[in-house]
Amino acid sequence: MTLEKFEYDNRIVRAFIIATVVFGLVGMLVGLTVAIQLFYPDLNLGIPYTTFGRLRPLHTNAIIFAFVGNSVFAGVYYSLQRLLKTRMFSDALSWINFWGWQTIILAAAITLPLGITTSKEYAELEWPIDIAITVIWVIFGINMIGTILKRRERHMYVAVWFYIATFITVAVLHVVNSFEMPVTFLKSYSWYAGVQDALVQWWYGHNAVAFFLTTPVLGLMYYFLPKAANRPVYSYRLSIIHFWSLIFIYIWAGPHHLLYTSLPDWAQSLGTVFSIMLIAPSWGGMLNGLLTLRGAWDKVREDPVLKFMVVAVTAYGMATLEGPLLSLKNINAIAHFSDWIIAHVHIGGLGWNGFLAFGMLYYLIPKMYQTKLWSTKLANTHFWIGTLGIVIYALPMYVAGVVQSLMWKQFTPDGLLVYGNFLETVNSIKPMYVMRAVGGALYLTGAIMMSYNLVKTAKQGKFLSDEADEAPALEKKKITGGHWHSVLERKPVLFTTLAFVAIVIGGVIEMVPTFLVKSNVPTISSVKPYTPLELEGRDIYIREGCNNCHSQMIRPFRSETVRYGEYSKAGEFVYDHPFLWGSKRTGPDLHRVGDRLTESWHFSHMYEPTSTSPGSIMPPYPWLYEDVVDPETVLPKISAMRNLGVPYQDGYEKIAVQDYMAQANKVVEEIKSQNEELKDQVIVPESEIVALIAYLERLGKDINAKTKTEETANK
Repeated sequence: MTLEKFEYDNRIVRAFIIATVVFGLVGMLVGLTVAIQLFYPDLNLGIPYTTFGRLRPLHTNAIIFAFVGNSVFAGVYYSLQRLLKTRMFSDALSWINFWGWQTIILAAAITLPLGITTSKEYAELEWPIDIAITVIWVIFGINMIGTILKRRERHMYVAVWFYIATFITVAVLHVVNSFEMPVTFLKSYSWYAGVQDALVQWWYGHNAVAFFLTTPVLGLMYYFLPKAANRPVYSYRLSIIHFWSLIFIYIWAGPHHLLYTSLPDWAQSLGTVFSIMLIAPSWGGMLNGLLTLRGAWDKVREDPVLKFMVVAVTAYGMATLEGPLLSLKNINAIAHFSDWIIAHVHIGGLGWNGFLAFGMLYYLIPKMYQTKLWSTKLANTHFWIGTLGIVIYALPMYVAGVVQSLMWKQFTPDGLLVYGNFLETVNSIKPMYVMRAVGGALYLTGAIMMSYNLVKTAKQGKFLSDEADEAPALEKKKITGGHWHSVLERKPVLFTTLAFVAIVIGGVIEMVPTFLVKSNVPTISSVKPYTPLELEGRDIYIREGCNNCHSQMIRPFRSETVRYGEYSKAGEFVYDHPFLWGSKRTGPDLHRVGDRLTESWHFSHMYEPTSTSPGSIMPPYPWLYEDVVDPETVLPKISAMRNLGVPYQDGYEKIAVQDYMAQANKVVEEIKSQNEELKDQVIVPESEIVALIAYLERLGKDINAKTKTEETANK
């Protein structure tokens, strides 16, 4: 049997590692900045681009797609070549993948602080960038599939299964969730509306966690953990069960993000049932990872690589037990919209994703530079500081979540809310926000230590750009027999097809009825499209990221209907492209704020929140009073909405500007008439604050119009 000589490409791996470290530090620094703003809002320096609402999506995108994304690419490009005994299919495609991905990250870093966003969590980037993501992802897939097809190993190892599932599922998720109607070069509206948009978004959002932050990282675990421990994977059969059950079940669980909302009950129940089922495959994977260390636990005491990986796998187990438990309605009723979810997410992000990436980097750099780690002591220090950072970050958030949620629900014996002022509940957990920032600072300090250690390691070694290896060519012969799964492992096209079927079933069953059966989203006759001024105000609301702190979904709990008004109905959101239900209440729910507060209150509040709400942690928005809107810009927005099914009359654009100005002048009059101190204030009707106030005042009014109509009819 003739051996063929070939070389592995380490340069592309090194490039992705550098990007991982750089963007990891940037993403963590942005995260620390927004964490501090929760108890010291002046840190935004009074400029629009650094407010919490705009920086929060920058932080999540930087960590998910820049830090974890680049680390996944680094690990895949390193392990795939060695598992398949071949160089990557195309060096050119590898570098297009690298530079294309970094360009997308740069585009995100520019557009998100500018307020250019779709508002959909983890999918905030606008349509031209979405197209670029699709192209670069397909290029990555072609390169990966091409490498699999030219392999010298007949059977695909378990890590490769997870890479395949990641590629096809992320492609499906991104394309389906990104259907949108362009209005301008950097503005679009979601193709879906209200309940349907929420379902698609959280089908995407949940499975972005599953198939971008979990399955590829599991693939890395299955490669790097056995390598670092010098032990085989504990159980091949458990790997099979873990893989197929995980990718099939995970895709169904998205609706558990929408419990007690206007989503149909049957969809919520499906999300809960499959979330509970998800514990089994998730823990199967965790145990398979930890038991791989059987007989090698003594190494964990000394080897920082294994230390990071053990904590990572343990954090994976914690997060995948907690996630399903949070899908139980009784627990969800307390945890949702609170900081409990922030703690849950960061156990996964800091522990599972971060620590596995750190362990992998400590493994790879000495290997590729043909040397030893510069300082094992410094790596161990990083491990303990990072672990302490996770604990100090997460524990206060769990406490804050439970404390605030219970305060929201507490009544006096007379049936009144004990904490009727939402701010009381916020101020009670400010110390927890301080502790969270301390935890984040410790974690970032550890990452800086690692960066220094890796640079010193690289300087003392010599980089091996093309690593030589040899292996016999794969014989083209028909092989029969063997275990059923070993057959699949020899047939990558069939394997990919079956994986595609497994991940598509859940999404189709959950989404198609919601779109086709009208009873799932009952309409309300009194709900009308937004006026031109309100539409413009809604876009400003999206630009400023208000939905990062405020929900627009009143759940059917006594504590919420007393505090906010009647619970939200599905039919109220049929013209909402996109939906703006939010996922966290740093501030109160706004769905019926138009019934509770006046135009003049909003005018004063947005300029200086503490003037109306002493102790508020919301930043001021003075630029909204100076920046003006050209009413003509709303015309293409109305046309786009009509194309999406919003019933604006044909030709409405001819009078839309007139309507815009008439309502704007009315809002200005209301502000001045409601507050004597503002009577002589110069308020420009075209100013952005007027449009935003018009939108806020509209919220919750349609359902009241229905009630009033019914009352009139009954009389």
